[in-house]
Amino acid sequence: MAVSKATVSDATDQDTVLRREILGSRRWSNYWWALVTTIGGTGFVLAGISSYTGMNLLPFADPTQLIFIPQGIVMCFYGTAALLLSLYLWLISFWNVGGGFNQFDKEAEEAQIFRWGFPGKNRTIDFRYPLSSITAVRVDIREGLSPKRALYLKVKGKGDIPLTRVGQPMSLAALENQGAELARFLQVPLEGL
Repeated sequence: MAVSKATVSDATDQDTVLRREILGSRRWSNYWWALVTTIGGTGFVLAGISSYTGMNLLPFADPTQLIFIPQGIVMCFYGTAALLLSLYLWLISFWNVGGGFNQFDKEAEEAQIFRWGFPGKNRTIDFRYPLSSITAVRVDIREGLSPKRALYLKVKGKGDIPLTRVGQPMSLAALENQGAELARFLQVPLEGL
C-alpha cells in the first residue's frame, strides 16, 4: 500500500514540476582538450628547458640539439600558453560554468532559471518569475555557417530568457519536442515554428 502512495506522489510531482538539467562546461570535449593541451604544453616546456640546460628531459626525443635562442624560447612560450589554456579548461570544468537547471513549478507558480558562473560574489545566477508573467515559449532556428537552435522564455517586461545550453546546437527534433512539451506544460503558445 505504501508503494502505491509513493508512486501516486511521484506522478503528481511530475505533473506539477517540470525540471530540465542544463549541461555546462563538464563536457567530454572540454576534458579531452584540457588533457591534450596539458600533455602538449608540458612537452613543449620540457623541450625548451632541455634546450637551455642541455639535459634531456623527454624520453622520446632529444631536444638538447635545439638552440635555446630562438627555438628553446619559442618552445617555452608555446608550452606556457598551452598550460595556461589547459588550466582554464580544467577550472571551468571543475566549476561547471554554465551548468544548472530550468524548473517550472505549478504548485509554487514559479519558473526558476539557475546557472553556475565563475567563482566570486556573483557565482550563481538565479532568476525566478511567476508563471503568470510567461507569455510564450519561442524557438529560434538559424541555419548556415554558424547554426543556432535555441529555446527562449518570453516574460512580460523582461524580454526573452534563454533556456538551452550554449555550445553545439541541439537537433531540430529535440528542440521541437522540448519546446512543445514546455509550451504544453505552461499552457502558453509556442512561437517560431
